[in-house]
Amino acid sequence: MSSSSDQNDLNSSSSLSKLPLRNIPGDYGLPFFGAIKDRLDYFYKQGREEFFNARMHKYQSTVFRANMPPGPFMASNPNVIVLLDSISFPILFDTSKVEKRNVLDGTYMPSTAFTGGYRVCAYLDPSETNHALLKRLFMSALAARHHNFIPLFRSSLSELFTSLEDDISSKGEADFNDISDNMSFNFVFRLFCDKYPSETALGSQGSSIVTKWLFFQLAPLITLGLSLLPNFVEDLLLHTFPLPSIFVKSDYKKLYRAFYASASSILDEAESMGIKREEACHNLVFLAGFNAYGGMKTLFPSLIKWVGSAGEKLHRELADEIRTVVKAEGGVSFAALEKMSLTKSVVYEALRIDPPVPFQYGKAKEDMVIHSHDAAFEIKKGEMIFGYQPFATKDPKVFENPEEFMGNRFMGEGERLLKYVYWSNGRESDNPTVENKQCAGKDLVLLLSRVMLVEFFLRYDTFDIESGTLLLGSSVTFKSITKATYP
Repeated sequence: MSSSSDQNDLNSSSSLSKLPLRNIPGDYGLPFFGAIKDRLDYFYKQGREEFFNARMHKYQSTVFRANMPPGPFMASNPNVIVLLDSISFPILFDTSKVEKRNVLDGTYMPSTAFTGGYRVCAYLDPSETNHALLKRLFMSALAARHHNFIPLFRSSLSELFTSLEDDISSKGEADFNDISDNMSFNFVFRLFCDKYPSETALGSQGSSIVTKWLFFQLAPLITLGLSLLPNFVEDLLLHTFPLPSIFVKSDYKKLYRAFYASASSILDEAESMGIKREEACHNLVFLAGFNAYGGMKTLFPSLIKWVGSAGEKLHRELADEIRTVVKAEGGVSFAALEKMSLTKSVVYEALRIDPPVPFQYGKAKEDMVIHSHDAAFEIKKGEMIFGYQPFATKDPKVFENPEEFMGNRFMGEGERLLKYVYWSNGRESDNPTVENKQCAGKDLVLLLSRVMLVEFFLRYDTFDIESGTLLLGSSVTFKSITKATYP
């Protein structure tokens, strides 16, 4: 950490209780116009990172008031209290104090027409009866498929690497995002439905259909970055009024029908639990398409980007560890993966520095006091709280060189810092339950990320990439790849 050992536990109640009470700085500006100004700053005049950074320095506080997009006319109230440090951020995980109803995407919620007319589990607060039922179904479905995780994903990765090599050979480079997206959707569909999506009416279009469906829901949170499209035109098209679901209605029906026909074992279990089959299927589509595929669409390119940019030294260290352990264990297994301390640390570091879901929201259920490193703040019941995770998990008072990707950060004594890694809507040291909103597939995400690195460095020694930005993540292009040389 950046000061004394563990700083006597940064969030100990005894030290926090002594902090001075401070009014939350910042304001929302004039009604309507203040929200428009902040939206233009966020997307166009400053950009996302500078939007938060400038206000943090202006107010000399990691807690302040601001408006979050999209604002008028899509969100009735864009006013939020922003949290940017590692100490205040976890209040968003405490569902006894914050309500998580309809806040998955922030201050607005996409029409339920995108999800068959149902408020799916991700939009439910744990206090709602259906939340526990649906999350229990998800956790049960994942547990039942536990034995398939590694062999199925290794098979999927084999297809990915074949495509990667073919593209580099024929084109001189390979677009990792497209290849990864196809692999990710195929894996998710096979995991839940025991068949390739190509064996259904989806054909080879599964990933593109889901990507289009995601775009129509998440458009209020993105900017296209097109130089030929004036900012005011894009703002009007994407951030002012919701995109109608009618444009993806037929695609969604095709997606729903494929899962309804192919995921009978999960839907049977849902009915035995008292969940309507139709409702369970719409929830499964959201879990598979939005949560799983959407998360992988962001996570895997980010993981490869950071490992690629770290250079050959880290590549050699990963290859040495992975090959040594796999040889000693006689293959890729859960036990083998647990012994790869550097591989595990690299995955945690990628999730810390570039979390796949950067935003968290919650509405205060009661009057409360929250704390940053150096002050206490009063929040009133009903106020919306917003946390921007990339700042919280790059808190310089917790992490040394927080902007630097350090593959060994979480090895040895560094493991104590895992409680400040929040990518899963919870601390890395916590586990998902039906009573919280932590990602039901948290352990699966970690496993798949490790297996991707293992399979990669069993095949290759090193690689070169170029990276950029996409609507909600990173773009990665492979420029070269060096096949593994074993001693």
